[in-house]
Amino acid sequence: MLMEYSEEEKRLERQRRRKVISDWKAEAKTIQSADENERILMREAKRASLMRIEDAARTISEFEDVNRIWDDREMTENWRIAKHEGLTLDGVRNSELTERGNIIPQPFGLIHWRQLLSGNFLDYIHDCPHEMHELTSSRPIFDLTRELDEDHKEILYYRAIRHWNPQQIADLRDQTDRNIRKVYNTMIASIRKKLYMRLYPRYRDGKPLTFEQKEFCRNYWEQLDDTEKGKITRKFEEEERRKRKLEGTNVE
Repeated sequence: MLMEYSEEEKRLERQRRRKVISDWKAEAKTIQSADENERILMREAKRASLMRIEDAARTISEFEDVNRIWDDREMTENWRIAKHEGLTLDGVRNSELTERGNIIPQPFGLIHWRQLLSGNFLDYIHDCPHEMHELTSSRPIFDLTRELDEDHKEILYYRAIRHWNPQQIADLRDQTDRNIRKVYNTMIASIRKKLYMRLYPRYRDGKPLTFEQKEFCRNYWEQLDDTEKGKITRKFEEEERRKRKLEGTNVE
């Protein structure tokens, strides 16, 4: 049985829908004002942006964001059809509010339920601190998170994936939130450094990397001070000398 929502809740939903339509109109007007080549590029960029958002989704909240984007696209298309029939956005049905999950979500509307019903069990099985490295398709991230000790895995999981605040994690682990912040920040700095050291040779040699990996390498280097840059440069030079020496030994 569907729940009856108050007039205020329906009013807020109508207001949100009008904003979605208004944003779509402004975007459509911008696209139409461009020349043909620019219109094609803008539409392709929008499709590529949505694909990146879908591919990057890992957590329940991220999948819910993707679902909300598609719901808004469907609503905009329905509005385009309805306006020719003299309909408005004022007819908000209770079933539509329930399906969107804005107030009281139905169990089958949740992302993990949809995944389970469709036979996708991996994200559900590995949704825990000790198996979270299985949630990524990136080999460097997989290796760096798998090698963490169990305490660091737990903190990283609840902070980065579940988005708990330090106070919640501190209550779970019976520690202070100050200690949680310190451990988390130190751990993230270490992971970022190891990831950069692993990706930089490919970035330097122009080998294939994802857009996010290239941006990470570029931004990480720009944020370092001269001392850290010197240490990293010397380390890479030492590794190169060892490789050349080893290659010369093998040849002989």
